[in-house]
Amino acid sequence: MSQGSSSSGRKLLRYLVRVPLLAAHLAISLPLTLLVIFSVGPWLRLDGERIDHRAIRLWSQGLVWLFGMRVITFGEPLPGPALMVANHITWLDIQLIHSRRMVHFVAKSEIAGWPVLGWLTKRAGTIFHRRGDPDSLRSVQQVMLERLRDGYAVAVFPEGSTGPGDHVRTFHARIFAVCEDAAVPAQPVGLRFVRDGMLTTAPAFRSNERFVANFFRLLGDPPTVAELHFLAPIASGDGGRRRMAEIARLRIASALGIPARDGRAINRGAVSADDSTPNSAPQA
Repeated sequence: MSQGSSSSGRKLLRYLVRVPLLAAHLAISLPLTLLVIFSVGPWLRLDGERIDHRAIRLWSQGLVWLFGMRVITFGEPLPGPALMVANHITWLDIQLIHSRRMVHFVAKSEIAGWPVLGWLTKRAGTIFHRRGDPDSLRSVQQVMLERLRDGYAVAVFPEGSTGPGDHVRTFHARIFAVCEDAAVPAQPVGLRFVRDGMLTTAPAFRSNERFVANFFRLLGDPPTVAELHFLAPIASGDGGRRRMAEIARLRIASALGIPARDGRAINRGAVSADDSTPNSAPQA
């Protein structure tokens, strides 16, 4: 049997296993999760964590597992209100972070119309932003400020869009202003995907690839290690928003061993040679 036929056979087998499990996850686990969210709300806690937040974490853990992701966590997410800022590779980034801590994400408004995930993210407190609209950005920042002052964590992807994951692009600094306004720290979160011990760009969107195509491609992909690096927080008064953005970006690049904007790399693993090079796609 040729290598191509063997690879196709393994991919078909993964679909045969994962598609029924995904259907069950959506048909059974999702309604149970929503039942907990709407019936229990913020009133019950287990080991200090709200039950509805734990339900979202467990559902997210199940979803990323169904896509063949084995999650390895370095460090711990900050408790209490904080702005989490992460590099951005794929729509699964949201579920990966949710699998470790329930946060309120800022995401592009188009996600609200995505099948299933759009509906779920609305109910998970996602703050939707219309890109290129200054009024929308001001409104989003006000909502972020309110959530932080209410004691929630908010997460954002300061690069503004997804990328291949083999470097960290410029972080937009304006979003860090809420840290000073709410007197909360920013915690950099590094995301990295690994196969066979090497960084892989496979989960990222390929050129002209839409969400549905990416969704089903990843569903049939080989097992992947997803690394989450919760890094040292940056105090809200640490040199202003531009300095905070640059510290966060360089801290993520250093932890992941990938180039920052200036192209300087910290040697922590090569990019797998068999990965197709993806282009930047809209933020998830």
